[in-house]
Amino acid sequence: MDTTLTLAPALIAKYDQSGPRYTSYPTADRFHAGFGEEEYRQAAARSNAAGGPLSLYFHIPFCNTVCYYCACNKVVTKDRSRAAPYLARLHKEIALQAELFDRGRVVDQLHWGGGTPTFISHDEMAGLMQVTREHFTLRDDDSGEYSIEIDPREAGADTIAHLRWLGFNRISLGVQDFDPKVQRAVNRIQGVDETLAVIDAIRANEFHSLSMDLIYGLPHQTVASFAATLERVIDLQPDRLSVFNYAHLPERFKPQRRINEADLPSAAEKLDILKMSADKLAAAGYVYIGMDHFARPDDSLAIAQREGHLYRNFQGYATHADCDLVAMGVTAIGRVDDTYSQNSRDMDEYLAAIDAGKLPVVRGLQLTQDDCIRRAVITQLICHFALYFGAVDRAWGIRSQDYFADELVELRAMADDGLLTLDEQGIRVLPAGRPLIRNICKVFDAWLHGSQDATRFSRVI
Repeated sequence: MDTTLTLAPALIAKYDQSGPRYTSYPTADRFHAGFGEEEYRQAAARSNAAGGPLSLYFHIPFCNTVCYYCACNKVVTKDRSRAAPYLARLHKEIALQAELFDRGRVVDQLHWGGGTPTFISHDEMAGLMQVTREHFTLRDDDSGEYSIEIDPREAGADTIAHLRWLGFNRISLGVQDFDPKVQRAVNRIQGVDETLAVIDAIRANEFHSLSMDLIYGLPHQTVASFAATLERVIDLQPDRLSVFNYAHLPERFKPQRRINEADLPSAAEKLDILKMSADKLAAAGYVYIGMDHFARPDDSLAIAQREGHLYRNFQGYATHADCDLVAMGVTAIGRVDDTYSQNSRDMDEYLAAIDAGKLPVVRGLQLTQDDCIRRAVITQLICHFALYFGAVDRAWGIRSQDYFADELVELRAMADDGLLTLDEQGIRVLPAGRPLIRNICKVFDAWLHGSQDATRFSRVI
């Protein structure tokens, strides 16, 4: 498929609105407290009847220091002993969750996120993986996608070797920016040498994939300064790159209040930084996957996109669309059968639920058929930049031209602007529409129609 990305300033000025990132549809703000443990158990029973592989997610919320840009659910502490009581409860939650799923369902994907998963000790890492293996059927042939997010400041060469021994074969590495001035402004001091040492260890231990995260739009960033960071990153040849737009929402995320808004680059400069990044990555041979993600052509994400089975979930893009996602830990969000569920965001509430022998599910959503249809449409667009009406009609027993009659009227205006082509066969997103894919997906978002709810989300660019 054509993976060209075009940044047209006039179109971006017109369409750079707020909107969801569509790691799920409906989005997590639609979850409600009427969905709890009993509804989750029923969903797990339906999931077992359907069978298929599983995906596991574990949330490790602890961080040694706070990065001011961060919007994740986290516990900032230098007291490493605080992890032990949490992990004890997480072990119990693993056992509770495992009771709901057949042991014959193999775990194709596993992910530790945070927070900083490498905040915990080597023994605690080994204990968590051992308990997981005791209760779920993990692959032992290194063929699963078992990934972990790491902070180079919290992971020396010995930790990287330990993670590989535990069974991890993919690593996501936080960099954000190598510029010392930017690092000081966001309270993430991370030396280039310590990052390079970790990458050397990742390569020495033969991990299957290395992903690196960058953020544009941070204080003091310029096109020239970010280009210097990007050139160093390209020289390191990661398999995947995420170049995220910093969303400054201090009214929602308290740490961001420590960032001086006057130091942030203007909207025009942010666009220039993104354009420069896209051009440099394309010249270096990276494929634009979508939604800030780039990959080498031989990476599994790029292959999945070419073969038509790329998927998007709460961890971003994924290669296995057929896995129910079982999420464990405080605030973790999962997808089982046609439901979404979220654990308590409050640590004390989470711990109390586990101690009472209960699953800590506090809210969620049972999808309707309309939700499922629209989720399938949005997933196709955000993963493959195309939608074929015939495939949708056969899968859902509808006629897309009638079912989405109102949406097609709105899409024709986007087609007139050059964001996409629209005909009787379907939709094809053009290069100028790819950076605005969230806007195109919003057209199919029935939960947003007629409301101003989109203002609660970050802007598209």
